Formats: sequence, structure tokens, C-alpha cells
Amino acid sequence: MSLKIPIPGSTRLLGVATTNPGRKYLQKDLLKLFGVNDPKIARLFNNSHIASRNLCLPDPDETGTIPEETSLELWHKHRAHSLAAGKTAIESVLKQTRMNSSDVNYLACVTSTGFLCPGLTAYFVKKLGFKQNVHRIDLVGMGCNAGLNGMQPLINYCNQNAECYGLLVCVEICSSAYLFDSTMRTAVVNSLFGDGCAAAVFGKQSKLNSDFEPEILGFESHIIPDQIEAMRFDYDGNKNSFFLDRDIPYILGNNVDQPVLSLLNRFTLKIRDIKHWIIHSGGKKVLDSIKCTLNISTYDIRHTESVLRTFGNLSSGSFLFSYKQLIEERIARRGDYLLMITMGPGERIECCLGRF
Repeated sequence: MSLKIPIPGSTRLLGVATTNPGRKYLQKDLLKLFGVNDPKIARLFNNSHIASRNLCLPDPDETGTIPEETSLELWHKHRAHSLAAGKTAIESVLKQTRMNSSDVNYLACVTSTGFLCPGLTAYFVKKLGFKQNVHRIDLVGMGCNAGLNGMQPLINYCNQNAECYGLLVCVEICSSAYLFDSTMRTAVVNSLFGDGCAAAVFGKQSKLNSDFEPEILGFESHIIPDQIEAMRFDYDGNKNSFFLDRDIPYILGNNVDQPVLSLLNRFTLKIRDIKHWIIHSGGKKVLDSIKCTLNISTYDIRHTESVLRTFGNLSSGSFLFSYKQLIEERIARRGDYLLMITMGPGERIECCLGRF
């Protein structure tokens, strides 16, 4: 029988698992499948610094292009793939941390690419055998920053309940929000986002007693009210379409230092004290802007750039994909500080400080 090893101090991130539903497509092949003929849109795809993405797309029709799906088909796609991918990621992270679903006391699910009522947490309780008195929260519509928003109530709960565990599931079927209308606005979205799911377990007691379980020290949020609609879903009476303002990289770059420095100041730390950087893979220009503002190197964000290149922007779970790559390197040492940054609609920046 596995023994629980008491861990003093703050709640720790005990394990992460990821999965990508659908098929893996090369970015260059998507140009044909999406029927892109406009040279400007083709350049947008080719200059995205994305090599491939997993997407849940229907088979091409007789013209060799992806047929447009109805609103109902997109809704069913989000529901089916969210539940399947979530189940896979949950089972994987529970196995990795030597836990059962009945060990989980608080379940949080995050998605912005579809709406379900009841939410994903209810379906996972039914499908995976979570306790009937498990605490649940569904975060919907908060976008790419929402993974850290979903993490906060779990950390707060586990900090107050040392014997308890929290489970975070970020599942985004971005292809269920795709729209094909030959506009540059739509092309920006279609060139960037991929489908993916990440699950993470939190608690104060580890069954592994690993050196790669950072304690979560604190969070910081920053909203930019003047830019509240810079990222948004619009509804045209038939389908949702996602809008990304062209100035987003500069908006984020001009503001990211505020929550970062505020969080570090609470712990009397400087940017130079951060050994590991995990940043949401929001796009090449976004990453370049943040890198410049914080004066961090390409090496510092290598995991994020790798996720962007291999999977695209995975919305709320992107940062956990990057974190998983950091853990797989096995270079973190006890005492190293970790800073996670996510950005999304609002315009909002979330930060989380951890220590190995």
C-alpha cells in the first residue's frame, strides 16, 4: 500500500497529464483543407511559428476542403470530445499520482469553447466515480487565462484542508469554435488555436514524495478595463466568432510587468530570482512582447515556444502543457522558483508563484 508523505507548508502541484484529441495536422496542410487562397491569409498561417496542431475536424469533402459544420454539430463536437479527452487526462493524472477518483475532494473544470448545463464536472462525477459530496466548480467563458483562475479555489481549499486533494481539468475543443468566412478576423483564429486537455492534481500530501512537486505560494491578477473587448466572442445570430485585436501583443507587453512585480514584491523577490518561466502560448508576437518587457530569454520560455510550435494555442490548458515539459526535463532543483503567467479576455493577466 502506498504511503502518504506529509508535506509541510503550502499546497503542491503533484502531477500533470495532457492529451490532444482529434488528428494532428501540419500547419501547411491546413491551408488547403481550409480552402485558403488569399496570399495574405496564407502568410498569416506560414508565419505563425506553428508547425502542427491537433484538431477535431470532419473529413474533407469532394473538393478536398473541410465542410462547414452547423452550430448543432459544433455543440455536439465540443461535448463529445471534451468528455472523452477529459476522461483520458483525469485517468492519466490519477494513475501518475497513485490516486483514485474517490480521493479527490474538489473538482474544477475549465472551458471556453462550448457551453454545457450541467457542466463538465457533473458528467465526470458520473463517468469516473468521484464522491457524491465532491466540491465542484465549472469555469466557463474566461478564456486562455482561466487555468490559473481554476487553480486558485483548489489551492485555497487544500491549504485549509491538509488531508484533501483538488483536481483541475482544462479542456478546450477550439475547433468547435471555428468559423470559415474568408475574413482576416476569422483567419487569425483558425491559424492559431488547437485542441487539447490538461489535468492537474493538488494537495499537501504526496504518495510519490517527488522532488518535482512545487508548492504554490501565491497568485496575482491584473485586469485592463479599457481593453475589455480586445478578445471576445461575438454572436451573429447563427454562430459564435472569436475576435482578437491586432494590438493584443502590445497591450499585454505593456502591462505584464505590473502583476509580475506585485507578486514578486510580496515575497521580496526579483525577476532574476525566477529560475523557471511557464507562460501561456498565446502566439509568437505575444511571447516576444512579454519576453522583451520582462527581459527574459528565449531559453527561459523554451517550453512555451515548444508547445506553440507543436500544438498551437491550447487556450486555458496551454500553461500546463508547458509545465509538463519542464517537469520532463528533470532539471528543477529544490528551492528553485517558478512563475506561471496566463493571459486572456478581460483583458486579464494571471500570475502564480511556485517553489520546488
